[in-house]
Amino acid sequence: MKAPTVHNGAALGQIAETVLLPGDPLRARFIAEQFLTDAECYTKVRGVYGYTGWYKGKRISVQGTGMGGPSMAIYAYELIHAYKAKQLIRIGSAGALQDYLKLGDIVGVTAASYNTDYSLQYSVPGTITPAGSFNLLYKAKARADKANLNLYNGPVLSSDLFYSLDGLSTLEPWKKMGLLAVEMEAASLYLSAQAANIEALCLLTISDLPFKNQEMSSGERERSFTDMISLALDIAAN
Repeated sequence: MKAPTVHNGAALGQIAETVLLPGDPLRARFIAEQFLTDAECYTKVRGVYGYTGWYKGKRISVQGTGMGGPSMAIYAYELIHAYKAKQLIRIGSAGALQDYLKLGDIVGVTAASYNTDYSLQYSVPGTITPAGSFNLLYKAKARADKANLNLYNGPVLSSDLFYSLDGLSTLEPWKKMGLLAVEMEAASLYLSAQAANIEALCLLTISDLPFKNQEMSSGERERSFTDMISLALDIAAN
């Protein structure tokens, strides 16, 4: 059967209604191999892996999205509208803006400020706020507390700038406004989900402390991301 989009090789029915969205395609493969049972790869188009398998009796897919808001928006839109996904859970990394956050802490994104024009397409007569699903955020907090994980729920900045010519000065105003972290994809994911009336959640592991010039080693990233992956899967399975 022909795939319904050119960016994804899956046929209709191959993708579950709940999809985890790591940015790194190789992390999608890692999750499928280490956490899912009977996982089958449904796409390798553009080197971006997607798998569907089972976790604690729940059929779940995991789809790489690449980096940045536009890439996330393409995959989110097609998963929702072509493949009928009902829950999208991003699992990614972020740089902390608040001094109390430590490497390895997890952020549950309540809302995402942004410095892009992505929201203009919706033509709302005001300023739209990309917000996460309360249902999924509540599950995340409850399960994190039970597992003794440091989860901080709050707003973040979704930025198109990874390298800024102005350095940290562009982040200072967002830090003063109380945003927890900076990343690139939450806003476009949440806006895509809101426009389609489905649930979405963004979980982020703090991998960098830009104001302290600290970052995780590769080993630390693997261990900490595993905590976030397990949390996301438990949310998806319940």
